[in-house]
Amino acid sequence: MEIIESLQWRYATKKFDNTRILPEEKVNILIKAFNLTATSYGLQPLKLVVLKNKELQKELTAHSWNQQQVADASHVFVICIEKTVGETYITKYFDHVKAIRNTPEEILKPFREQLIDSFKTKEADEIANWAAKQAYLAMGNLLTVCATEKIDACPMEGFIPEKYDEILELSKRGLTSVLVLPVGYRDEDDMFATLKKVRRTIDETVIVL
Repeated sequence: MEIIESLQWRYATKKFDNTRILPEEKVNILIKAFNLTATSYGLQPLKLVVLKNKELQKELTAHSWNQQQVADASHVFVICIEKTVGETYITKYFDHVKAIRNTPEEILKPFREQLIDSFKTKEADEIANWAAKQAYLAMGNLLTVCATEKIDACPMEGFIPEKYDEILELSKRGLTSVLVLPVGYRDEDDMFATLKKVRRTIDETVIVL
């Protein structure tokens, strides 16, 4: 039940204590959790930008509908997707599989060629939509790990990706921002920390056949 208690404890933090900074070991746990997130085909079309620059955080707040969490959080995680996922990217992934697992080429080749052919038929916006779904998987995983580590967090879609991309120069890295996750420690004055969690009953949300 410990994990359930942790999930009961977490909430979308509305006010961070801007005097408290996450220890490096906690940040590293979140980084490793991000990297271990399950993704479609194992392709990991994601990158994580970790911000701990208060000037940058303050600048980005204006492009986050002035949500003060971006400025006050200990760190801000920006989950990004790769702009280009095609033959080169997929081939590199399979080369990595071969190097790590020593998998024979005759086993990898059919799957690799199938994936390459599949992605060749997809439009750019279809691939971007697929990659964005992987970003949401990563966000969910990070939120759970935050709860177990007693790290406060606030998942955000409310920001202007184009401005984040510009300020963080993400296009130069072949990336575009999808989600934002300020992390840190809740402020004692955050009234939302003590509010009861509002959820539908399990009978309303789970179907057992």
